[in-house]
Amino acid sequence: MLVLFTGVSGASAHAALTGTDPQDGSVLKSAPRRVTLTFSESIGLLDDSFRVLTPENRRVHSGAPSHADGRSDTASVTLPRGLGTGTFTVAWRVVSADSHPVSGAFTFSIGKPSATAAPLPSAAAGDPASAALYDIARYAAYSGLALLIGTATFVLACGYRGSVRRLLITGWWTLLGSTLALLLLRGPYERGTGLGDAFDPVILSDTLTSRPGIVLVARLALLAAAAFVPLRAPLRDGTPGRAVLVPGGLLALGLAVTWAAAEHASAGIQVPVAMVSSMLHLLAMAVWLGGLTALLTALHRPAEPVSPAVVTRFSRLALASVAVLAVTGVYQSWRGLGSWDALTSTTYGRLLLVKLGGVALLLAGAAFSRRWTARLAAPRAAVTVPAGRVPVAVPAGGPGGALERTDGHAQEEGSETEGVEGAEGAEAAEDRRDRATEDAHGGAGGAIDAGHRQGLWRSVLAEVTVGILVLVITTMLTGTQPGRAAEETAAATAAADRPASSTTTVPFDVGTPGGHGKVQVELSPGRVGENSVQAVIFGPDGGIATVPEVRITFTLESQKVGPIDAEITDKGGYWTSDTLTLPLAGTWTMKTTVRTTDIDQVTVERKVRVS
Repeated sequence: MLVLFTGVSGASAHAALTGTDPQDGSVLKSAPRRVTLTFSESIGLLDDSFRVLTPENRRVHSGAPSHADGRSDTASVTLPRGLGTGTFTVAWRVVSADSHPVSGAFTFSIGKPSATAAPLPSAAAGDPASAALYDIARYAAYSGLALLIGTATFVLACGYRGSVRRLLITGWWTLLGSTLALLLLRGPYERGTGLGDAFDPVILSDTLTSRPGIVLVARLALLAAAAFVPLRAPLRDGTPGRAVLVPGGLLALGLAVTWAAAEHASAGIQVPVAMVSSMLHLLAMAVWLGGLTALLTALHRPAEPVSPAVVTRFSRLALASVAVLAVTGVYQSWRGLGSWDALTSTTYGRLLLVKLGGVALLLAGAAFSRRWTARLAAPRAAVTVPAGRVPVAVPAGGPGGALERTDGHAQEEGSETEGVEGAEGAEAAEDRRDRATEDAHGGAGGAIDAGHRQGLWRSVLAEVTVGILVLVITTMLTGTQPGRAAEETAAATAAADRPASSTTTVPFDVGTPGGHGKVQVELSPGRVGENSVQAVIFGPDGGIATVPEVRITFTLESQKVGPIDAEITDKGGYWTSDTLTLPLAGTWTMKTTVRTTDIDQVTVERKVRVS
């Protein structure tokens, strides 16, 4: 039960920034020709994906965003010549493969670092009104889907004969309106702009040609088709015909696809399996919660009684839905969390724990409702239904009416009820027995007395209330970076921030008696930007020695950078400097020059890695 209801989650969803060129905080000798970002997964670009700001907070006129070398997991932009010197700020915003926007910022310096008037935007930069309305529309869309599919299933699969037209219309209009809102708000949500851009023709055109926009348009088309499906199709032996079941089932499946194709399941590991799991989870949720809402509404209408058979059928359907939710939830949680620690160390995990608490309450309410269902089913014991046979309701009597046989079977005058043999299957026979029992109890619902009806109504109301809370948390989870991706991002950040100091031993020999030894050079942290260098001289006997001069330079030959003098000074027993700036990552050539006398010196080269 740990992962019941965790659906519509994902693994490694929400693209994480894994590298920048130039690197964050680097100091360059000359201006770069382009800025390139690398992400953990494929991303989509916006017209305004990059904003490069000068130290005076003026925007640089950069080129159009593109993918570097055709790689979908990169974003790149060209820069003009003559940028000048100082510290520049790069603010970026892209769209993850799971359709959620991600953003951030970093700095680099040309020549030397400087003060900057450009603010460093946060990763969550964006218009709060656009983001809030977009989230509300997503909540409404989930609710409309559950109401539409759940109510239709309650009628078709459970045989409810009352009127649920208002519920169906409410679900249809809610899903239609929320989908239109999502389509209009998609542009401002992606770009982090205000609501005024919702009706911008250019932005709306970009939305319609993007994958999320295409999915939303497909959802609108499916809703238009659903309006023409007759829910009250002719029944055959009390069950709906294929004219309703086939198109209705295909439309429900298609609606589920529009979610799976635009959320976490569409990105990360095992995408095909995740898509199927997400669709099944969403449909099971809709059948359970939407069906509960329909049952709650039906129980609240004394004029349209609900029969025990209808409640029993829904109880079995709800149990099957819970089983599907449990199986798909196990997979979704494994895919989204990645580890047990993510339950408490990530926002996604903590939300999941809250959701699990709600699910526990929901299951407790469901168990209580099943107790009421068992009580409602108790009166049916008076009607004996032999296996493989369909009983016929016994009217009050009279000419032409049913005659009660002494063997306990009902027989119409002039005809005999034949048994339903195994060819139709046990499930079909059970459904027929339920419907015949319903008729034997007086039709569509006369068997439920007011006391049982009120008790069941309260129990279902509690389930629906908690179910709505769980649905809200589920929607929040779909907009939260999954635990697996959050841990990967944190690990990458920690690795980047971790000091990576290196110690290099450089032997030297100037060719004179006593003119040999070794220099131990420590470079810390060994990353792009400011570094400290410390050198200790050891003589022939292994003890610390003093020399007139030590000089260390660094050269990055692949980029034709250097030599950069570390400018180390003698501190009495060791040489050190805290002002060495290495502008680029790569394998640098470190040249160490040791002078033992006025005329004797030697230079030794070693390779060092700068990350």
